[in-house]
Amino acid sequence: MAPMKLAIIGGGPSAFYVASRLLARTPPDATQMRIHMFDRLWAPHGLNCTHKFDAAATDPRFRFFGNVNVGQAFASIPHTLQLPLSAVFNNYTHVVFATGCALPTLHPDLPPSQYCMPALSLVHWYTQHPSCPPPPPLERVTHVSLIGNGNVSLDVARMLLTPVSVLEKYDVPVSVLDLLSRSRVKHVSIFGRRGPLEAAFTTKELRELMNLPDASMVPLSPEILEPAPASNTTASSSTPTRQQARILQLLRQGSKNAPGSTPKTWSLDFFRAPMHLAPPPPGSPLAQLTLAHTALDPTHKRAIATGATSTVSTSLVVTSLGFHAEPQAPFHDPTLMHMRTAPGGRVIDPSSSPSSSSVEGTVLKDVYASGWAATGAKGVLASTMMNAYAVADAVLSDWLGRGVDSVPAPGIVTGTEPTAPPRDNARVVMNPSPHPEDPPEEVVEGMEAGLVMQYGDWKRVDDEEVKRGTLLGKERERMGWQEAKAFLDLSSTRGTS
Repeated sequence: MAPMKLAIIGGGPSAFYVASRLLARTPPDATQMRIHMFDRLWAPHGLNCTHKFDAAATDPRFRFFGNVNVGQAFASIPHTLQLPLSAVFNNYTHVVFATGCALPTLHPDLPPSQYCMPALSLVHWYTQHPSCPPPPPLERVTHVSLIGNGNVSLDVARMLLTPVSVLEKYDVPVSVLDLLSRSRVKHVSIFGRRGPLEAAFTTKELRELMNLPDASMVPLSPEILEPAPASNTTASSSTPTRQQARILQLLRQGSKNAPGSTPKTWSLDFFRAPMHLAPPPPGSPLAQLTLAHTALDPTHKRAIATGATSTVSTSLVVTSLGFHAEPQAPFHDPTLMHMRTAPGGRVIDPSSSPSSSSVEGTVLKDVYASGWAATGAKGVLASTMMNAYAVADAVLSDWLGRGVDSVPAPGIVTGTEPTAPPRDNARVVMNPSPHPEDPPEEVVEGMEAGLVMQYGDWKRVDDEEVKRGTLLGKERERMGWQEAKAFLDLSSTRGTS
């Protein structure tokens, strides 16, 4: 059996689930397998500090290289080490893309402006994502309109409505707490095109919003919370699932605090779709958001306009309409807005796919995609785990010679970085016998220059963040890249003095 040297591009849960599954399903002394993980963020797990994957990350067959941006996609973080995709293909026998869907889906009629921003920018601000988005103008914001009713919308609402005295106990950075303490937000409206049965949020996130100490929910009309009557064409789909029934029960109960008893409020405004955002009229600080009233098509469950409209005065519109992959990412399929895959996450050459819904086409040899990179932005952590496990099993099966027929991956000329991989399937790109331990030369040079974060380095930063948080009476105090790098440099100096 030939050795396998696997590169996993991405460092979030999907990437770690693939790695942990592969390591768990092979003997600990199996020297034929090495796994190198690359992430453009310097901290693993997508900045969600967790010890869930420590066992995999500390396995001697595994190495993590953070602050490394592979390929042309996502070159917006200035301090990352840029690694050509050709260096990966020339250094590994197998590649798994676990890059997720990291770009927000924007509303065509609500372009970003001083009155409108994508939810991802807001999330990146309060999580102190390395892309360093500017802070929102919360000192001037009294009413926020969230477009979309998924978990991201509810998380944004929770952050805007939770007292700073509660948030300061967790890992929210001091700079974020400072701005939130000056926020003037009094109400958050959460708009959805369809009804509560079609909402994308989960019970956990809804319950957290319901239990906020200083906020209350505006009661919903009882008729909205009643499932539509069954018909000959919709009888099978009119009965709520267990998850939907729990959500309806929570919405009927309402928030922990009675309406009107709290300084802040929030509302779930169903059957509303944004149409237009106009700047404030003379003498008013509030923009004007025009909404179309909708109804549910009982056959296809789509929102259809009724012809009625209404206007809401708002300080800030935050769009949360989903996510898609970077168009310049390798093997990106523009018809899907993510990679196209066959069973097991095997990547299909997008130029060979006969239609936007087909899984037929040319399967690329030893190239895989896991999580949202393969499925699009859908599913919760449990489904991400199951998808990643299936990909890991496919990698093992193909490595052991029991997989599907495939062709070599398209060639990428060393030293160039085309916007799309050339479609020359006659060349085998991945190195059949790379050095089992060495990362690409660019990464070695980056490590020597202190630009690459390895897992052991991050663990030291992780411990220090917890220590600093303890001194402040909170869960942790997060560091930015420059602060973390300075801490590691100082620790290294002290260790050698």
